[in-house]
Amino acid sequence: MTRSELTRIILTAKAQKGLRWEAIARTLGKSKEWVAAACLGQMAMTSEQARALTILLDLPDEAEALLQAVPYKGSLPTTIPTDPLLYRFHEILLVYGMVLKELIHEEFGDGIMSAVDFRMHVAREPDPQGDRVRIEMSGKFLPYKPY
Repeated sequence: MTRSELTRIILTAKAQKGLRWEAIARTLGKSKEWVAAACLGQMAMTSEQARALTILLDLPDEAEALLQAVPYKGSLPTTIPTDPLLYRFHEILLVYGMVLKELIHEEFGDGIMSAVDFRMHVAREPDPQGDRVRIEMSGKFLPYKPY
């Protein structure tokens, strides 16, 4: 079984059991954002987490080892995404990427925001004109060091 095949099996089992990421996250003791990333092949689980997920979703025994393997990060194609939701994130970076870069550099100096020491939270924000998507991202600032 490949990691991408396991992802498909996980998503199928999740749907068949009518589970939400939040419920799976409670079982694993992590945030829904981290658990979704791990189940989609972007994070490595501990043996305890892999076992708990395997039991919860009735996954094949071989899933446990794959869930603990260090993943090959980055699951999007290198071309512009065609999925409308993913394209909008691409569009946000096209429009606001330089703004974010400028504001981060003004506040912190020359460096980057870590995607390793990173937290994310996705939530629904009620609004009278239609609910909104709230995405909070927090990454450690890593300054470039002269050498």
